Amino acid sequence: MSIPKAAGLAWTSDIIGAGVFAWGVATALDATFTGNLRAIEAGAALLILGGMLRFASQYGAQVLGFEEGRDVAQTRRAALYPRLLGIAGPAAPALGATATLGIDHVAAEQARAARFDPVRKSATLAPILVVILVAFASRIAALILFATLVPFVIGMILAGGAARHAADRQMAAITALSALYVDRIRHLPIIRHFGAEDRIARQAGDAAHDVAERTIAVLRAAFLSSAVLEFFAALSVALVAVYCGFSLLGLLPFPAPEVLGFRAAFFVLVLAPEFYLPMRRLAAAYHEKQLGEAADKALAEVPEPASLPRPATSGGGIALRGAVVEWPGHRIGPVTLELGARGLVCIAGPTGSGKTSLLAAIAGQVAPSEGTIATLPAEAIAWAGQVPLLLPTTLEDNLRLGRPDADAAAVEHAVRAVGLDALLARRAEGLATAIDQHGAWLSGGERRRLGLARALVADRALLLADEPTADLDAASAERIVALLVQEAQHRAVIVATHDARLVAAADTVIAL
Repeated sequence: MSIPKAAGLAWTSDIIGAGVFAWGVATALDATFTGNLRAIEAGAALLILGGMLRFASQYGAQVLGFEEGRDVAQTRRAALYPRLLGIAGPAAPALGATATLGIDHVAAEQARAARFDPVRKSATLAPILVVILVAFASRIAALILFATLVPFVIGMILAGGAARHAADRQMAAITALSALYVDRIRHLPIIRHFGAEDRIARQAGDAAHDVAERTIAVLRAAFLSSAVLEFFAALSVALVAVYCGFSLLGLLPFPAPEVLGFRAAFFVLVLAPEFYLPMRRLAAAYHEKQLGEAADKALAEVPEPASLPRPATSGGGIALRGAVVEWPGHRIGPVTLELGARGLVCIAGPTGSGKTSLLAAIAGQVAPSEGTIATLPAEAIAWAGQVPLLLPTTLEDNLRLGRPDADAAAVEHAVRAVGLDALLARRAEGLATAIDQHGAWLSGGERRRLGLARALVADRALLLADEPTADLDAASAERIVALLVQEAQHRAVIVATHDARLVAAADTVIAL
């Protein structure tokens, strides 16, 4: 049994608890009129049992739904992130749009799987179960409940169609606003230089106003759906109550089709509101459905990379043949490079020339728009970036991130090699020293050296380093240059740098 079905059945089983609870109420009330103490006690026991069953069903449904949403999100990220990272050229989404696609849209799909999908399955089964339980006590009441369901379904279909189109438009507007916001923030100096603040502010205002209008449209559709639901829910309960009351009083304007006792009438009256409860849950989660479907549609439109890097031959070589990495308004290359299993290559050029982007292409994170790049698989590449990822844990855990099973000797060797041993000597906890994700007490140079040490601990066939000597004093920079030259004796090393000393020590230089 899959988790979505299990979560849906858990929500449906809540109706069993409701039935037990309703029978307990009916038994206790009927026994109160007759003065039957044992029946009152039995009714109270059924009340407690029904409440426990409902709690267990609802708790289990929430847990199972959460697990399903998590699995859906993990599967989607595994398929989506390589596509987003591998798109280059004019087809590449803006940075803000990429963040929205990779974070917000995946979260919308996760919420739909966790909240809406299980209650949708329950909304299909639970009303039928309520009708069956009610039919044991009153076939006419069951028929009344079922009769109100048909126009309700028609009304919800009409309201749902309008809501779906509104959600699609809202999701598109949010993506556009995110892309606009991130792009304008990144280019604030240029905007101020050309005195374009007013025009950019109007653009942002128009985009925000568009999001607000489309959000109102979504809410309007949601309120319409809720109104349809509440109308038919109130109508069904009212008709059942009128029938039961008139039947007990003998005031029906037609011959009584069945004999309805107090216990059966009370049972039907208590259970009747449960008929539309699954639909109420569905309505409460309907916004997740709208956003999830809109996210599905947007993610389906993410283009596949034109060409993904292919692993090199078994010899472990790296080859770039006329490779061009192109972003909107920027072109890097063409670059041709042959690098075997060892050697030091430096990518040099002014700031903004595309050194980091070319490194990312060699790492397989970006597909070339022209030419070919044959590189190693991801598990054979170690990356030491300008701003290394830090986890809020210990220094040792961060150093072992690329190779958790590395022995203590390998970690200590890497720490000494990059010159962090002096830093650890000042810390009583040593490698067990805690850091946060910002590396608050580490300098910029120390963070870079930590990233390089982590790459050394990973011990991969290809080492990529982005500005490894930046933010370092002369002596520390000389030490890193010597280390990279030494590493190039037994592995391939490609470095993006401004450092003339590192360029002079390279076997090959790519000037951008």
